[in-house]
Amino acid sequence: MPVRDTPFGAYNFLVEFDGNDAPTSALGGFSDVSGIGTEITLMEYRQGNDKENRVRKIPGLHKAGDVTLKRGIMGQTNFLQWVNITRVDPTHKRSVTITLQNEQRVPILRWRLINARPMKFTGPTLAAKGGSDVAMEELVLAAEGFEFEEV
Repeated sequence: MPVRDTPFGAYNFLVEFDGNDAPTSALGGFSDVSGIGTEITLMEYRQGNDKENRVRKIPGLHKAGDVTLKRGIMGQTNFLQWVNITRVDPTHKRSVTITLQNEQRVPILRWRLINARPMKFTGPTLAAKGGSDVAMEELVLAAEGFEFEEV
C-alpha cells in the first residue's frame, strides 16, 4: 500500500460477490458498507503453580463481524433472491470482496468475507411526505471467515 500524507477517501469502493451459482459479479451500487472487521476472543487461564495471582490471556477463536450493505432500490431483486435461496438452502454461501480504491480507481486494500450468507434484510421506509428521499434497502451478512490484503 502506498504511503500518503492524507488518508484515503471512504467513498471509492467496490463490492463483489461470488458463490455457488454465479461468477464474480457486483449486485448493484452501494452507498454504505459498515461493520468490516474481525474479533479475536481471549481465554483466561491460570496455572496452579504461578507465583503471581493473575490470569494469562491466550488467543482463542476468531470471528468476522457482521457486515451491513446499503443501496438505493433500482429494480434489482438479487438481495431478495439471495435471502430466499438461503431460507430454502441454509448451506448456500458466497464470498464477498470489498475493495477500497484510491482517487484513480486503483485498488489499495481488500477485505474478504468467507462463506457469507444473509442474516437480515430490511426494506425501505416508505413515507409520502418525503418527496426527495431515496428508497434504501439493507442487507446484513454473517461470515465464517475474514481476510484482508494490501493490493
